[in-house]
Amino acid sequence: MASTDRPQLAVRSPADLIAAVPYLLGFHPADSVVAVAMLGRQIIFAARADLPDPSTDLVERARHLAGVIRRQGAEAATVVGYGPPDRVTPAVDAVRAALSAGGTEVLDALRVTGDRWWSYLCTEPDCCPPEGRHYDPAANPVTAAAVFAGQVALPDRAALVAQVAPVDGPARDAARAATARARLRLTEVLKQAAESDLLGSRAVGTAGLEAVREAQRRQRRGERLDDDEVAWLSLLMTHLPVRDHAWERTDGRDRDIALWTDVLRRAEPELVAAPGALLAFAAWRAGQGALAAVALERTLSLHPHYSLAVLLDDMLRRGVPPSELDGWPSEGMPGVIRPRKRRRRRRR
Repeated sequence: MASTDRPQLAVRSPADLIAAVPYLLGFHPADSVVAVAMLGRQIIFAARADLPDPSTDLVERARHLAGVIRRQGAEAATVVGYGPPDRVTPAVDAVRAALSAGGTEVLDALRVTGDRWWSYLCTEPDCCPPEGRHYDPAANPVTAAAVFAGQVALPDRAALVAQVAPVDGPARDAARAATARARLRLTEVLKQAAESDLLGSRAVGTAGLEAVREAQRRQRRGERLDDDEVAWLSLLMTHLPVRDHAWERTDGRDRDIALWTDVLRRAEPELVAAPGALLAFAAWRAGQGALAAVALERTLSLHPHYSLAVLLDDMLRRGVPPSELDGWPSEGMPGVIRPRKRRRRRRR
């Protein structure tokens, strides 16, 4: 399940809402049920789940999706199912029932198949004919508004997964060789550590803080890290104080998302936990819940017990709004005991 609370879009018709959904999610959904939370005519949030197979507990999944919507403080919601009617209808009915049971008004319930949509609530043949209504999202003003606002809708979820996939071919070979060099460099740092520096933690921390700051300076200048810099940074971030320093300097800015995406893709599998979690955090703060979800999927598939990734995955699944972290890191993140804090101006 993925959720997002990207910038608000105004809708005035079912066609407007259908045109908006891919830009809220970041990709065009298929075989999905989507709940769209509304305040007045403004979309404030969208949550998506795969259409369940017959063995899935449909009621429990619907209750979870409805709970995510309720946490956003929405006045109402619309449910949209994507796929064939035999699979969409039970899922849409279950989510409708769960929303209503929780006190959320259901404005409409729609099915989208191909380039046509149907309403489960409208019985007027003039506006909701039995053969469905054709829609063209490319001609819809909501699509134009989303594109103007800089929002992107990838062709499908697979395209989103590909954005966080590891590099391959010669790039993979180069990353592997760079990691071997980084390990030798770390050995030298530890050898040269002062006798008072138990296990070399102070020396590693100093090197890590400089690597993080240099990476972010390079990103601000629009420069890409080379293989050795990526390998060195990802290796040093296995040291938790270094990871936490990088975390404190990460928010939902485009440059944060770009940096941690690049590091995640080029890091060796045993080193992806920290950059993967930081990408998920940055994407979630930016309202890009789907990107956060695929970053966490990759991270947890390799490091299933990495605590920061587990925490973020739980928050994402529960639909915790990114706004709940306004003021972080000075106020701390729920459920995290941090080794150190930096006092910074409250973000607004």
